[in-house]
Amino acid sequence: MEYILQISVLLFSVIIHEVAHGFVAYKRGDDTAKIMGRLTLNPVVHIDIFGSIVLPLLLLIANAPVFGWAKPVPVNFYKLNNPKTDMVWVSLAGCLANFMLAVMAGLGMFLIRTFGSENISILISVYSILKIILIINIILPLLNLIPIPPLDGSRVFVYLLPRDMAIKYMKIEPYGFLIIFALLATGILWTVISPVAYFLIALLS
Repeated sequence: MEYILQISVLLFSVIIHEVAHGFVAYKRGDDTAKIMGRLTLNPVVHIDIFGSIVLPLLLLIANAPVFGWAKPVPVNFYKLNNPKTDMVWVSLAGCLANFMLAVMAGLGMFLIRTFGSENISILISVYSILKIILIINIILPLLNLIPIPPLDGSRVFVYLLPRDMAIKYMKIEPYGFLIIFALLATGILWTVISPVAYFLIALLS
C-alpha cells in the first residue's frame, strides 16, 4: 500500500512538472503542448510506463531515492519569443512547480501540528501523505537540476556556456540516461544531492 501511495504521489508530481514546462512555453509563445493536448493533469496522456511506474517501483524496492519521469512535454525551441532565454525558464518551470508543491506540503504539515487536535487518526494519515509529497517534491527537482542532458539542469548549463562548448556538451545527450543510471546505481548522485535534500526537507517539515 505504501508503495502504491509513493508511486501515486510521484506520478502526480512528474505530471505537474511536465505541465509546468508546457505552460511556461505556451506563455512564451510556443503552443505545441497546448495543440497536442498536453496542458492537462489527465495522467493518461502523460504516463511513461517505464519512467512513471517501473523505475520508481524498482527504486522503492531497492530502498533507493525515488526518481522517475512522465512523457516529456513537447517544446518547439524556435517558437519561443526569445529562444535562448525562454528555454531556461521553460526548463526551470518544472522544478519550481515541484518546489512549490513541497512548500505547500510543508505548510500543511505545520498547520496540522499547530492546530490539529480532533480526529487524530485522520490527521496522522494526512500528515504522512503530506510528508511523502514534500520529500518527493524536494528530491525530484534536485535530481532534475543535475546538469546532465536531458535533465533540466543541462538546459540551464548550456545557457551559461559559450556556443561552441554548448554544442559539444549536448552531444552527450544520447548517453545521458546511461550516465544517470550509473550515478544512481553507484550512489554517487544521491551523495551529491543528499545534503541539500536533507536540509530542505528538515527546513520545510
